Amino acid sequence: MKKIGLVAIAMALFVAVGCKNDKKASDVVEDAVDEISNTAESLTNAMTDDKKTIRVDMEPKSGSQVEGQVTFTETNGVVTMQARFGNMNPGTHAIHLHEKADCSSEDGTSTGGHWNPTHERHGKWGDAEGYHKGDIGNFEVGEDGTGEIIFETDEWCIGCDDDTKNIIGKSVIVHESPDDFVSQPTGNAGGRISCGGIIK
Repeated sequence: MKKIGLVAIAMALFVAVGCKNDKKASDVVEDAVDEISNTAESLTNAMTDDKKTIRVDMEPKSGSQVEGQVTFTETNGVVTMQARFGNMNPGTHAIHLHEKADCSSEDGTSTGGHWNPTHERHGKWGDAEGYHKGDIGNFEVGEDGTGEIIFETDEWCIGCDDDTKNIIGKSVIVHESPDDFVSQPTGNAGGRISCGGIIK
């Protein structure tokens, strides 16, 4: 009888240990699945969230009252510029990137000339005859004094090691007149009425 009792206890312990071991194995599998899921999610985020953004607040220059903000977003090697302005004179205005992020002068000339790291002639973006990396172009301002432009290119980057593409340290300049895409080296775009430094 005592022998049977010991066998019963041994059987109960065996079942208990077996259940415990099964639970541990199950936990290990569950943990492994969770880890794989987390790793996959991290990799997905790394691929989809490869995004850099810089916002530039524009300052009025040359006696203007221009307000504005420009946002640069880089995703998968493409930079998108979204610019919105207010308190402007209706009509066509040029917008360029200039070589220095220095908006200290009242007329914006402290930014230097158009950003032109490849030493090309001034022209319309994509022109076979050449164009500056800062030659964005023109945009329209309505009767309400507001205007916007969206520009996209893979010839810019935000903070990369390529000096012919990196826009950090440059500035956004809005001009009082349109760019004629012909006159050298500025497109005869008139005074600089708004300025914003692109600073990381």
